Amino acid sequence: MTTIRESIEFLKKQQWIDLTHEVSEEIPYFSAFHPLKEKTLFSVEKEGFLAKEYQIVSQYGTHIDAPVHFATGRRSLEELELKDFVLPLFVLHKEKDVEQNTDYAVSVEDILAFEKEYGIIPSESFVAFSSNWSARWENHQEFYNFDENGQAHTPGWSLEALKFLHEERNVLAIGHETLDTDTAVDCTKNKGLLGECYWLSQDKYQVEVLKNLSLLPAAGAVIVLGVPKLKGAPGFSTRAFAITSEED
Repeated sequence: MTTIRESIEFLKKQQWIDLTHEVSEEIPYFSAFHPLKEKTLFSVEKEGFLAKEYQIVSQYGTHIDAPVHFATGRRSLEELELKDFVLPLFVLHKEKDVEQNTDYAVSVEDILAFEKEYGIIPSESFVAFSSNWSARWENHQEFYNFDENGQAHTPGWSLEALKFLHEERNVLAIGHETLDTDTAVDCTKNKGLLGECYWLSQDKYQVEVLKNLSLLPAAGAVIVLGVPKLKGAPGFSTRAFAITSEED
């Protein structure tokens, strides 16, 4: 019988891919927030140990959104199940579509086309939208992508696709590379993030501002999340990574 130790040894021989952006005061962030502030409280040279104080908003950098972030009466960060931080990972590779249309929204048709090639997405899995938007990370102007009228143009999920993943596939979590779930154009048109509100109101979580999704296979990988246990938190910066076979 395979033991836990043997399983760990097997996993360590596979590919480990970091899906997390480095956090600093220089990274892109949601316009209503403030960038991270860092203060050194003690140093090794003076006090014999290094300690820092950070002022950071809960949704900053690569981060997890708990359901309570957009829905009252739903779970906060510490209430999410531990087992739900390690999930089968399925990646919708739509990089070429986004390159042609920065307002691209993942559709139900995209999901059905994916399933035709890779099989039905199983219940309680993690589905990520790979747009290659993270390639714009170092250039804030390109990442926010505002036009001359101040309208941002960033890709996202359609509400119909999110409803399909929840109602028809019982997907547990979603992820994407942008700051928001919805396309920026849809957010403006709908006067709010209807897709994000819908998803989190189902008592499910999401991870935003991922990177390196384009390096992953469409199916066969697993996503792992390192999440702090802050009481009542609507989310927080997270360390996300994927493990995939060398053969994938």
